[in-house]
Amino acid sequence: MAAPSFRATTQAPRLRFPALEGFYVRGRVASYVLLRMAFGITIMTHGLPKLTGSPHGSMADPMAGSAHLIENALGLPFAPQLALVVALLESFGGLAIAIGFATRLFAPMLAVQMVAICFALGPTYPWIDRGIEYPILLGVVALLIAMHGAVAWSLDTRLGISARAA
Repeated sequence: MAAPSFRATTQAPRLRFPALEGFYVRGRVASYVLLRMAFGITIMTHGLPKLTGSPHGSMADPMAGSAHLIENALGLPFAPQLALVVALLESFGGLAIAIGFATRLFAPMLAVQMVAICFALGPTYPWIDRGIEYPILLGVVALLIAMHGAVAWSLDTRLGISARAA
């Protein structure tokens, strides 16, 4: 028995409801763009409170919480400076992804950030209550966006930056 191939085939899979083919074709790009925008906006909602000093969820001072996590859970030096980098990445990187600008620059950075969050939170909040399922999902979405680029309805497209890999 041959090993399964993960290469893209030229033949489209047979649809269970062929009458919906037009819907699927039109919706493929639109649903991806919606995912890209929702991801970017979601990430922004975590960065902006850090930059503005606004409370976020149960954190009265999200920037201090981020610095605390970086220093105590990850054991990294320069925690306040790294927390600022995280806040800038979440705020401006999230905005850039939402509008489809430099997605292949910011999305991998956010995917790496989500991996770091999983390592930081995993031992203390393994699943469900304040767990790592949220950063796992965001990390996978960031990876997907990094692989596909902005695609359509984006600043990258307007600027002529190809969605195809080089």
